[in-house]
Amino acid sequence: MRVKNHKIEGIPYRAAKAIGRVIVPEIVILHDTAGRLDKGNSAGYLRDNPAGVSVHFVVERDGSIEQQVPTNRRAGHAGKSSYHGRGDCNAFAIGIEIVNPGRMLVLADGMAQAWWGEMFAPEGLDWRIAATPEHGRGAWATYTGAQIEALKRLLTALFSGIPTLRDITTHWYVSPGRKVDTNPLFPLDELRAAIFGPFDPADAEAEAASEEVPTATMLRVHAPGDTLNMRRWPSFNPNVIGAIPDGTLVPALRRGVFDGRAWSLVQYAGREGWIVDAYAALT
Repeated sequence: MRVKNHKIEGIPYRAAKAIGRVIVPEIVILHDTAGRLDKGNSAGYLRDNPAGVSVHFVVERDGSIEQQVPTNRRAGHAGKSSYHGRGDCNAFAIGIEIVNPGRMLVLADGMAQAWWGEMFAPEGLDWRIAATPEHGRGAWATYTGAQIEALKRLLTALFSGIPTLRDITTHWYVSPGRKVDTNPLFPLDELRAAIFGPFDPADAEAEAASEEVPTATMLRVHAPGDTLNMRRWPSFNPNVIGAIPDGTLVPALRRGVFDGRAWSLVQYAGREGWIVDAYAALT
């Protein structure tokens, strides 16, 4: 796969009805279709609907991909959104929809029910119960191996062919409290590692936006009756790398403000990670 004339060679292109102005893409936003799993169902809706919704790519359960908007044109996929303080993500983002039913209800008989009423047994669709502060609780379908491999190939082509791209994020991250896709089972870290390798741009961004603190600066974690998540980057994307018990003293290395919230890079259990300053105090 490679980008040529704002399309990916080898991927079918079927133009969406809602294609906007020229943009310079800087990020990729990953979405769940939250619709029926029949091949072509969500792709058909996204191509032609009265709501003005559109997206650049759709990844089916079997790993096949359809492009619907050129990579340098605006698509209507993110809605009200903000990325690191910059609103209107549609103005600088490529949207990729992954066919997935979205959050489902857990029924008493061991079935999961999608919003449109279809019910799934665990042996018919691989789904699991999960809950996070960002997603809430629900039954969530796993992504197929074919989808993840297709995403890796697509993202590799996009980041190789579009020099302005710099990050991969999710709909729930840019629209917190309003959206929950991609779901809690999505392997975001795996995809980022496949595309960025050990030199993740989020690490560089965090360092550039923070400052070193004086040697021997210590913070005491304040999470009564609980633990405080330590994260790979100063964001609430699914990037937890450890949990620090309440009352623990940890050395701080760097501090910075990200999306209006103060974070510190600390050391704990032989690792470095970011914690939210609101749950720690200088000693």
